[in-house]
Amino acid sequence: MSETNKEVLLSVKNVDISFDKGGPKLFRAVKNANFDIYRGETFALVGESGSGKTTIGRAIMRINELSKGEITFKGKRISGKLTKEEDRDMIRSIQMIFQDPAASLNERATIEYCVSEGLYNFHLYKDEADRIAKVDKALEDVGLLPEHKSRYPHEFSGGQRQRVGIARAMIMEPELIVADEPISALDVSIRAQVLNLMNKLKAEKGLTYLFIAHDLSVVRFISDRIAVIHLGRIVEIAETEELFKHPLHPYTISLLSAVPMPDPVIEKVKTHVLYDESKRDHSGEKPILQEIRPGHFVFANDREMKEYEAKLQAAEKEEALNK
Repeated sequence: MSETNKEVLLSVKNVDISFDKGGPKLFRAVKNANFDIYRGETFALVGESGSGKTTIGRAIMRINELSKGEITFKGKRISGKLTKEEDRDMIRSIQMIFQDPAASLNERATIEYCVSEGLYNFHLYKDEADRIAKVDKALEDVGLLPEHKSRYPHEFSGGQRQRVGIARAMIMEPELIVADEPISALDVSIRAQVLNLMNKLKAEKGLTYLFIAHDLSVVRFISDRIAVIHLGRIVEIAETEELFKHPLHPYTISLLSAVPMPDPVIEKVKTHVLYDESKRDHSGEKPILQEIRPGHFVFANDREMKEYEAKLQAAEKEEALNK
């Protein structure tokens, strides 16, 4: 799924992830997932709770083992067993921002220690003065003050704690950051601040993000491309505006119909589309993830692809007439 002149930083290929629930059968949480993340982009993975998006994020962090397939980073396989040196390189290169900033920070440790933990573990400083300088710089980068480092996590608001979590990830100078619902635990009033901060740091440091979320209105603001996941299966991948303009898979359409509209008149009359997997007929030819337009992939069989192609052509004709 690579595009010309774009460097693939991370690639997820034919990935299955299953868990033992104690019964005779394994629970298949992720089913044949395939996508690439290009260097310098924000790639969003969107789906409802239980869809498998965090499971994929944890697999990239090598917390969850794969049942099938592989994950590569800069062309090298990072799933499965790695040498100690390779493991250390991956920890430095791929960092995670967690969903709950309160749970992911050690309440008994000062902010200085929380942010410094990676520096200690990898000895990424020359002396104490260098370590303190790096902590101060990391805190300043996320809009906090150097004097905050002597405080404890419980002394901060949710938004400030998430900034500490971002500083802790940034201080390792990673190439890829897996952001797992980084704003869902925050007040609406400060979500935009954190998103703006992430965009600012991306531009300044040349970062690449995998942004995991359930809210399409949020990912429209921050992402370059979106993958929609349903019950462990990726059903559509497209550039952000293309997905909002021409959603094809019924589940994507259902998710978009749930996005609140700022105009109360439109919100009152709009129709919510409910997605029902059982109403789709896949008894004959089984669907696969196929490219319908350059960079636009949809999980469909050939019959559905013809329907989607006709739908796209009709939409394009209407757009041409309206110009």
